Amino acid sequence: MTSQEEYVTHPFDTTRERDHANERRQRKSILVVEDEPSIRAILLELFSAGKNNVVGAELLSEALSELRSQQFDLVVTDLRLAGKRDGGLQVLALAGMLSPDAMVLVLTAYPDDSNRQASFRLGAMHLLEKPVDLAIIARHAASIGIETALGAQTHPAKSDSGD
Repeated sequence: MTSQEEYVTHPFDTTRERDHANERRQRKSILVVEDEPSIRAILLELFSAGKNNVVGAELLSEALSELRSQQFDLVVTDLRLAGKRDGGLQVLALAGMLSPDAMVLVLTAYPDDSNRQASFRLGAMHLLEKPVDLAIIARHAASIGIETALGAQTHPAKSDSGD
């Protein structure tokens, strides 16, 4: 193998660049899509622990733009965004295409059967009814290696409909 081929195969030629690349791989990216400012703020604070890269979006257009700009490990979205019944479903659909390995949690105050079926059909891992215990969200995040402000607290809470 020539040195040029080795460079193509191993593009990081210094330890510092290799370490930086490993750190980026270890950082978890989380997208929080919620139109209610107080809920969005609480969720952003929950995920601000550790080395997480946390992005918040209030509007559907912001969420879609973020999904197009990077891949996420976890997407937490409200089902209804700014009164749009299908706003969260649009987030789910695009997340499934652009971040196919992401765990998607859907929050809703409207847990009817059609919402549940549509959410799961589009790739939601769990549909959580509002108000949701933050420990449930933290437990799901921890299952994919995402640190939260609750740390190791994964005390049992009422089961959600996606378990």
